[in-house]
Amino acid sequence: MDRIYTFSENSNTKDWRIVNDGVMGGISSSSLQITKEGHGHFSGKVSLENNGGFASVQLNTNMPITKNHSYIVLRIKGDGKKYEFRIKENPLQPEAYVQPFATSGVWETIRLNIGDFYPQYRGRKLNIGNFKGETIQQISFLIANKKEEKFDLWMEWIGVE
Repeated sequence: MDRIYTFSENSNTKDWRIVNDGVMGGISSSSLQITKEGHGHFSGKVSLENNGGFASVQLNTNMPITKNHSYIVLRIKGDGKKYEFRIKENPLQPEAYVQPFATSGVWETIRLNIGDFYPQYRGRKLNIGNFKGETIQQISFLIANKKEEKFDLWMEWIGVE
């Protein structure tokens, strides 16, 4: 397995960027912190006010995808809520390639088939093919369950295999 990102007590949260619905007038809030155990902790509150409804954290990266890579692998602990993992071949492209996943409240390893990541723009699925890129230059976690809720997602590492 190749690691895209591994959290540790030395991780710099400034590598990651918070993008919430404030870009559209919403008032959801979130943060990314490093725990004393060295895990990333993405947390906050999603609000539906002012046409809001999502919170996300994203990282620009440069991970080549080879024929040997079939899965994105997440080592995470969620709060029982649903999230999306998103990838982009180019951070400037408008669409993201998305795959939802559910969390169970315990540490788990989630494998997401790269070929199943589908294109989405502003919450709408696009009628173009699934991800076939040769690199991943941006990754992100997003929560948008169409309800007001607090959330907690802990991350140990993100990889490809």
